[in-house]
Amino acid sequence: MTHSILMDVDTGIDDALALVYLLSRPEVHVQAVTCTAGNVGARQVALNNLALLELCGREGIEVAIGAEVPLEIPLVTTEETHGPQGIGYAELPPPRQQISARHAVDVWVEEVRAHPGELTGLITGPLTNFALALRREPELPRLLKGLVIMGGSFYYQGNTTPTAEWNTSVDPHAAKEVFAAYRGLPEDKLPILCALEMTERIEMHPEHLRRLGEATGAPEPELVLPEQPEGQRSRSGNPLVACLSDALRFYMEFHRLYDQGYVAHVHDAFAACAAAGRTPFATRPATVDVETDSPLLMGTTVADFRGLWGLAPNARIVSDNNPGHCFDELISSIGALARDVGLRTPTG
Repeated sequence: MTHSILMDVDTGIDDALALVYLLSRPEVHVQAVTCTAGNVGARQVALNNLALLELCGREGIEVAIGAEVPLEIPLVTTEETHGPQGIGYAELPPPRQQISARHAVDVWVEEVRAHPGELTGLITGPLTNFALALRREPELPRLLKGLVIMGGSFYYQGNTTPTAEWNTSVDPHAAKEVFAAYRGLPEDKLPILCALEMTERIEMHPEHLRRLGEATGAPEPELVLPEQPEGQRSRSGNPLVACLSDALRFYMEFHRLYDQGYVAHVHDAFAACAAAGRTPFATRPATVDVETDSPLLMGTTVADFRGLWGLAPNARIVSDNNPGHCFDELISSIGALARDVGLRTPTG
């Protein structure tokens, strides 16, 4: 069964891992990749995506820039988390393919209208582009096959403010519009929401990167270890392994700096596995809203699981997942793609 996925990203280390994973799945067709400002500016996001597509041998997939600022508040980016270019220590050559002439909102509206009931949306950045697309075409929730969102935190510590998750905090007004647009729809049309309480369980360790190197058949282990110097670069002869290793080393160093251990929470990779139907998870329906007025709580997502507001559910919040299964899926699938990339790479 083919899964056609329309992505919206703010690439971003974990967005990069999510994109590479989807490219590694033979049954997944990436319809297009649209870009929003978030982890870095929107143009840099687009360049990152084009370079990753070329590295993976998938030139030709459309990459379009959308919103370069949130709907109502100033843009905040997070290079300290994802590196100056958004992909940690990884360095990729300038892409040959050009950024699409279409605006991301046009891509969403035109592609979904042209393929009703066929496309699954996957959004791993702020919801700005999708909110703007909904203003243009309010029927998007019914025209999409489904929607998977990485964002929010529900009665769980935020990762940007004490109560707010990054993607939602960058553009809370967009998130509020998106959830409002889904109110009252049938449950199978409600977005699947991968929030922090589940995505922080997808915790990448050095062992996972070692296994990824082994999955390519490389003779030498891929070692990203806490005792190594900060900023050390991969010596892997496989360009995809080297890229992901250098990106994730930066991410692990960031998490250690904030006393979370030498790990990386690869939030968006779980959302990609969920969108592809390749990892088990459970959901609970809820009515979700987003705080946009309080300076103290801006970007906080609130879920009413018990119907206390008297409003219909507008989301299905992931309530359980299987990190071990998710990493087995990521490593085996990306490892197979990396083997192919290695075979295509000229050796000196």
